[in-house]
Amino acid sequence: MTAPAPSQTTLGALLAAAEQQLGAADLAFGHGTTNAHDEAAWLVLWSLGLPLDADLNDPAWANRPLTPAQQTQTARLLQARIGQRKPAAYLTRQAWLQGVPFYVDERAIIPRSLVAETLASGSIDAWLGRQPRRVLDLCTGNGSLAVLAALAWPGAQIDAADISMDALAVARINLDQHHLHQRIRLLQSDSLAACPGPYDLILCNPPYVNTQSMTALPPEYRAEPELALAGGADGMDFIRPLLAAVHAHLADGGALVLEIGHERPNFEAAFPHLNPIWLDTSAGGDQVLLLARDMLAVCTAERPA
Repeated sequence: MTAPAPSQTTLGALLAAAEQQLGAADLAFGHGTTNAHDEAAWLVLWSLGLPLDADLNDPAWANRPLTPAQQTQTARLLQARIGQRKPAAYLTRQAWLQGVPFYVDERAIIPRSLVAETLASGSIDAWLGRQPRRVLDLCTGNGSLAVLAALAWPGAQIDAADISMDALAVARINLDQHHLHQRIRLLQSDSLAACPGPYDLILCNPPYVNTQSMTALPPEYRAEPELALAGGADGMDFIRPLLAAVHAHLADGGALVLEIGHERPNFEAAFPHLNPIWLDTSAGGDQVLLLARDMLAVCTAERPA
């Protein structure tokens, strides 16, 4: 016996039902939205090919009739989100950072770096002696920070480096999308190995999730490449050799901007001799830090052989 075809409904009614469905499914958000309401709007509007900035409080939108075929199309997407516990960004192949659209798929982490906020606010500029001419986006993933840096500083040349060729393939799609091939160079590099510099600014959103936190991640986060997340027992496995080497890759007056998420206690335990500048973000003032080149000189003594 086949299920009856859905009857005609409105966009507003479908959105309300989708929000209820997502809210009851015990999902984890955080890959572009933070709640069931916003995620329902994203998935429903995207599935119907409607503008994502539609004013859903406007009766002209809320009362828009939908056909049974449109309802079925949306239902399939919602079922995939709930059944597969896959982030919406991987289902739609879209993500936004500071309002800028990016392509993303399972080969790269979904862009959400708080470093993007520091680029948009200009809070980095005050610590640099001049507008940066050479910038490195280390652990670039899908290339989003490199693109935002190119937009923030039109005169800068950007290197975007990642150890993952899969991630760099995704980044190349975004360079095409934003027409930035002339200003952004993609590099396959194990940390700084293929990034000689010197750079006026290095941006880095590295793998920093500690082992205990990795085991507690919900399926949506486990859907992302582990290489881009796992930072070892205390989250500092990538950061230790980076700080030991980065001084030599920075120009005079240069700086490193580093995201460490919720790992400030582990960072301070690993580097008690450092006194970084903590940058304000929407998540607080303890997740993104800045280290000027002269602050990093002490780290070179600890560089591994």
